[in-house]
Amino acid sequence: MRINVNLAVFLSGTGTNFTAIAEAANEGGIPVIITLVAGNKPDAAGLQKARYMNIPTALFMRPDFPDGKSFADYMLSVLRKYDVDLIALAGYMRKIPPRVIRAYRNRIVNIHPALLPRFGGKGMYGMTVHRAVIEAGVTETGVTVHYVDEEYDRGEIIEQRLVPVQPDDTPETLAARVLKVEHELYPEVLGKLAENLK
Repeated sequence: MRINVNLAVFLSGTGTNFTAIAEAANEGGIPVIITLVAGNKPDAAGLQKARYMNIPTALFMRPDFPDGKSFADYMLSVLRKYDVDLIALAGYMRKIPPRVIRAYRNRIVNIHPALLPRFGGKGMYGMTVHRAVIEAGVTETGVTVHYVDEEYDRGEIIEQRLVPVQPDDTPETLAARVLKVEHELYPEVLGKLAENLK
């Protein structure tokens, strides 16, 4: 039986969820080792954080490849190189190639800043989600961790956590409260998934 599961984190931006996961892993709160942090933007702050922590990084930039097959081949070769068992999307703004999803079926997860299936789908990320929640007049939103499949935000839901919407919320104030819950929930769920993979 293995002690830890090898985790890859994919990101496109600042990497706050990556930081929360890394802290939980470093403190022994979850049985994972982050063996790779991958991104699609060379200047992503999350990649810089990973390098500062001496975690290997990779760039997955589709325009660098002549076709989808060669791009998926490269992504899979990097994941194999770092012996990745589980992939966590943490603000990764690109669709995962279908071949990679098939190779890691039920081992790629994503976090979404709303209660799916509402307020999900293509183009629904970041502040766009929180604006839509407020405009819809709902009293509750939340966080969803789900498996990644071939469709945006359609994979099986693993866990959700509610966040109340206050009458005076702006997209920014709501986003801040939702993000705090993301940082709590994502490491917890990844820990449970890792336990099942050991």
